[in-house]
Amino acid sequence: MSELDLILSAAAGAVLLAICATLWALAQRRQSDEKLDTLRLKIAGLEAGAEAAQASAEAFDSALLAVEDGHALLASGEESLAACISALGLADGDPQHVVAALMRADPDHARRLRALFERGEACAFEVQGPHGVVAVEGRAAGALAWLRLSAVVGEDAGLPTAPRFAAFLDARATPAWIAAADGSPVWVNAAWLAAVDAASLDDAAAKGLSFDKAADALAAEAANLGQKREALRWSSFAGRRRAFQITAQPLEGGGVGVWTEDVSELEELREALKRHVEAHDETLNHIADAVAIFSKTKRLIFHNTAFAALWGLEPAWLAERPTHSEILDRLRQRRRLPETADYTKWKAAELDRYEALDASPDDMWSIPDGRTLKVGRQVHPLGGIVLLFSDITGELRLKAQYNALIQVQQATLDKLNDAVAVFGADGRLRLHNEAFERFWNITPQQLDLAHDFEGVVELCIPRLHDMGFWRELKGRVADTDPAARAPISGEVKTSDSRIVVYQSRPLPDGATLIAFGDVTDARKLESALADRSAALAETERLKRDFVGNVSYELRTPLTTIIGYSELLERSGENLSERGRGHAAAVRSAATQLARSIDDVLDMAQIDADEMALDLEDVHVAQLLNDAAARRADEAAAAQVVVKAEYPDDIGVIRGDIKRLAQTLDHLTENAIRQTPPEGIVTISARRALGEIQLQVSDTGRGIPFHVQAHIFDRFVGRERGGPGLGLALVKSLVELHGGWVALESEPGAGATFTCHLPEEAQGAAGHPELGF
Repeated sequence: MSELDLILSAAAGAVLLAICATLWALAQRRQSDEKLDTLRLKIAGLEAGAEAAQASAEAFDSALLAVEDGHALLASGEESLAACISALGLADGDPQHVVAALMRADPDHARRLRALFERGEACAFEVQGPHGVVAVEGRAAGALAWLRLSAVVGEDAGLPTAPRFAAFLDARATPAWIAAADGSPVWVNAAWLAAVDAASLDDAAAKGLSFDKAADALAAEAANLGQKREALRWSSFAGRRRAFQITAQPLEGGGVGVWTEDVSELEELREALKRHVEAHDETLNHIADAVAIFSKTKRLIFHNTAFAALWGLEPAWLAERPTHSEILDRLRQRRRLPETADYTKWKAAELDRYEALDASPDDMWSIPDGRTLKVGRQVHPLGGIVLLFSDITGELRLKAQYNALIQVQQATLDKLNDAVAVFGADGRLRLHNEAFERFWNITPQQLDLAHDFEGVVELCIPRLHDMGFWRELKGRVADTDPAARAPISGEVKTSDSRIVVYQSRPLPDGATLIAFGDVTDARKLESALADRSAALAETERLKRDFVGNVSYELRTPLTTIIGYSELLERSGENLSERGRGHAAAVRSAATQLARSIDDVLDMAQIDADEMALDLEDVHVAQLLNDAAARRADEAAAAQVVVKAEYPDDIGVIRGDIKRLAQTLDHLTENAIRQTPPEGIVTISARRALGEIQLQVSDTGRGIPFHVQAHIFDRFVGRERGGPGLGLALVKSLVELHGGWVALESEPGAGATFTCHLPEEAQGAAGHPELGF
């Protein structure tokens, strides 16, 4: 390539380079112009924002300070800063001096400002100056700390700022919040968050938590109506169920302020008061006395069931709460009030008791139906009056009866010969009779002064010196141990040689009765009777010995006499007829004498309780037949018919066959003697009501009435010899079998002796009362 070509190529390259540089420069300028326009727009926006911020700061009377590295500059609000300087009483208007004054006002303020400048912690507080209050709000933005100062003077000086008021609500112990028109919370305090267990309102909204759905509905209702609404709700709070008074108040500018008051204690007290009133009413309804409570307006506000029952008033009418005057008028119409000559005056006096400041004394009302009422009046603590009516008719009757019984008791004790005193559980003398005064030679005046047991003992000591005796009696009176109050009795000897018996008896009411009796004469008489009893016992022994000895001594010759008389009767022709008659008479007399001796011995044995029965089964029919056969010869000689009558099923009886035969022999012999010739003696038996009745009846001359009462006595009815013990022995033998003997007779119509014998004889234990 030539030098020219090279020159041309270089020139063309230079031109192209110039063109490219020009084009790049044009492009760069265009970009610079665009950036410049953008910056101008931003500057215009910032200027507008600054002007708006300045305008807003100045519109709201606040000054804005920017603090960087401890140096404070006024950003806006020069006039507001001047107002703050005036409120703080500062002479210099430098922002740095203002910040220094804020830190000097309170150590806590200084701590909050340092935390803002060093760590960017937001703060809000108020500073009290000589001429007003300055509200301070601090926020951090990058390296700058911003302080907004607002001066509060005049009527608004006492009002807290919005942040401080929010802090105040946040410190409340009960939930408080601000709700939207639909009732949903838009601001809540810490207590609300603690109640729903949420970290923040957003957290609670995300979880759908609410303090109380009914409270939210109440807030929505207050917002829709534009009126304050209140309600009482029970909710769970702090781990227990509590009552809250919820108030929803529409706020200016929109929204509803909702706050709660914990009224759990008030509601619990209200419930307790309600239960107390119900229990009080229930208690009054169960007492027997009639109770009526009237208010200050003299209208019935309460009555128990006894009140309606006492006066016979209709419950429905009483439920209408009539006045006191209306109740008195209705009772008067039904004649259930005391009769009085001037009812109007009486009623006025009754109603005037509402003006009394103290409780009136009780009255006694005598009602025409015969009842007596005790009327009590008390001033009600809440005003009005309380009336209590007690039907004391029965009480008065019982009191009269009690007084009468006391008088009868006292009169009865006064008639006793024994000295009687009654001491209460407290040792005081309650009752004594006149014999007590005479016994111890004490006057009634002395006993009135003695009062208690110790005083009575001092009066009695002159006649009975034994203090051990009195101490023992005191233990019986005053000791509360039931074992110590057990009854005692004994004898003591007084200083005048009297023998005194004493006894103590605990009474049901805790009192103790002590009785003294002078038994000196009785002891002397007992001694004499004991001597006499010993003498009688010795006499009885001698009698038994004598009877036994005499009977034994008599039996031997009688046996000889009877034997020889029988031998003479059988001697045949060796003895004349007259001689044989004499021998028969001797034998008969000896036989009768032997039987009499046997009767005497039997009676003596019975009297000495030495006769024992030999019990066995006795065939009654055989017993009657044998008795009739034994007396056949004697009856034939007397021209009397003896017969036995009994039913076929008469059976057996438990008894002593020897003694039963002896009984029938005596009754049959007695009947034959009392029956004239051609007469009939009947021996019969019958069974009735667990007993066997053995009867011996005759058609003789009967027994006179004056003799019948003593027919079974000893030595009565004695005829033709014999000691007269036959019927007495019959009575004793039947009673030994546990039975008894009865007599039926009329003069001239014969006699019937009936022996009532039990089927099962029990020795002498059958009817001991018949032995009198």
